[in-house]
Amino acid sequence: MGKANGSSLEGFILLGFSEWPWLEMILFGFVLIFYILTLFGNITIIVLSIADSRLHTPMYFFLGNLSFLDLCFTTSIVPQLLWNLWGPKKTISYHGCVSQLYIYMVLGSTECVLLCVMSYDRYVAVCRPLHYTIVMNLRLCLQLMTVSWGCGFLNAFVMCPQTMQLARCGHNKVNHFLCEMPALIAMACEDTTLVEAFAFVLGVILLLMPLSLILISYGMIAVAVLRIKSAEGRRKAFNTCSSHLTVVSLFYGTIIYMYLQPANSYSQYQGKFLTLFYTIVTPSINPLIYTLRNKDVKGAMKKLLGWEQGTRGVGR
Repeated sequence: MGKANGSSLEGFILLGFSEWPWLEMILFGFVLIFYILTLFGNITIIVLSIADSRLHTPMYFFLGNLSFLDLCFTTSIVPQLLWNLWGPKKTISYHGCVSQLYIYMVLGSTECVLLCVMSYDRYVAVCRPLHYTIVMNLRLCLQLMTVSWGCGFLNAFVMCPQTMQLARCGHNKVNHFLCEMPALIAMACEDTTLVEAFAFVLGVILLLMPLSLILISYGMIAVAVLRIKSAEGRRKAFNTCSSHLTVVSLFYGTIIYMYLQPANSYSQYQGKFLTLFYTIVTPSINPLIYTLRNKDVKGAMKKLLGWEQGTRGVGR
């Protein structure tokens, strides 16, 4: 690897948005604002899911874990991005690049599986409400989270070494704002067919399979909701699931486009802005999506802030 990569061991230059210098300060403010929103929103969800006993349910257990993932996911990228946008130096050390790629892949892959787990939780809640507390017990919830994290670590253990070992013939300029796998593969000076094949197979396993299971779950949920005679019951069931489906659409829509295409068709411009969307924007709006129509979370927030005036709680 040392002979193949040469100067790459000394570090990389993240070109980012340097082609548009006038855009960098605008993006700095944009990224900073959304990062602050991400920190505030996701920390709030985590604190509420721990502090309020009304939120000690499987749904909020998974939601708290999703917030933790989004928080770490964004934090692994944003400080380096802000530093590069602010100053003339766009460098990242070799080990820093490896760490960023590894953490990024672990957290991103884990979130793919976790969103599938959350759809199963919603399926049980809507289609088997009388058995919900029995099926979604603490042991199963912990097992599902372990599987989610296990898939994330496995994906990173397989793809990170393969990506970093590609020969780059001394080239150290990454045409991106972070050490992302498609950009690192695209700059290689050797045949990348095998690495791309591995990436595609793992992409199908970690992206298309969970997405298929999510769609199946929501198909069954839709059938169950249509059978509900009460309009109020249908509305509550729809509100329960629509937030999660919105997050799934935003996350999977962009990440599938990024990772399930050949490296030679990888668009540097589209790649940068799509990555900016699902790494910066999506984690900041997830808490908003989940709380806008969620009476449980709003009730817990009022209680935490002392605004709850003698009410017993908010019904689910």
